[in-house]
This record gives sequence, C-alpha cells and structure tokens, in this order.
Amino acid sequence: MTTVQATEKDIPLIREIAAQSWRDNYAGMLCKEQIDYMLTMMYSEEELRRHLKNPNYHYFLIFDSIAKPVGIMGFEHHAEPGSTKLHRIYLLKESKGRGLGKMALDVLKNRVRDVGDTRIILNVNRNNPAIKFYCSQGFQVYAEGVFDIGNGFVMDDFLMEFFV
Repeated sequence: MTTVQATEKDIPLIREIAAQSWRDNYAGMLCKEQIDYMLTMMYSEEELRRHLKNPNYHYFLIFDSIAKPVGIMGFEHHAEPGSTKLHRIYLLKESKGRGLGKMALDVLKNRVRDVGDTRIILNVNRNNPAIKFYCSQGFQVYAEGVFDIGNGFVMDDFLMEFFV
C-alpha cells in the first residue's frame, strides 16, 4: 500500500476513480442527478487543474499492495488559519476495509505536521457510513451545516475535526 502525489497527467485517473467511487458509494445517499452534478462541478478537468496549480492543494493516488490505483485523496493546507481541509478521500468499493483509508490519513497527518497546521477539518454527508471510520481515527463532529451547491442541490453535512 502506497501513496503517490498526483500531477496534471493523473487527472484522467483522478476523474475515473472519483466517478466509480461516487456511483458505488453515494447511490443510497444522493440522487443520480446530484451525483452527476457534483462530479461535473468538482471533477472537471479545469477544476482539477485549478486545484493542482494551487501550491497548498494536493492530490495523492492510493495504490493497493499490487500497485493497482484504488483511491484518491485531496487536501488543502491553510484552508483556514492553522487548518488543513481534507476535501476528499475516496476508495473504490472493493478496496474498503483493508486499511488503505487509515494509511492515507496517516500520510495526511504527517503532511499537516510538516507545514505547521495543527488541525484537519472535513465535511461528511450526515448519512455517510464513513462517519464511523473518521470517528475511529479520532475525528469529532464540531458543527453541522446545510450548504447550497447550486442547481437546486444541497450538501447536508457534519463538520469534523482532528487535532494533530
């Protein structure tokens, strides 16, 4: 199990993993139209290029033990004072439960310490079973929010934090 920092050449792979992961894992939480809208909004080539040009925004590819790409992680240092925001960590359905998410979070925690941030924050859909995973890794809910994302859709989330 390894992680490798993504570059612009990895945009097609990031988009592929995001689409497969979202369709497999969010089908019970969000309608198909919202999934399609959010994938288009968040994973267009232009949006991903914009992220990768931001020196504080990083994507990592997550590989399993046979070097197959099975996940992505995207985060932004200094998104708030002293805080790194974990924008996304997605694993393909068949890769869950194998310690890859924990490994990715360990990589993130080390990167956060290296840049001097002291907190990791994230939003997670309040119906997402991943809440249990984040809690098991020491994250706690510090707020709730409903965010209008356009096109008649909202994100109904818990805001979670972890102090490194």
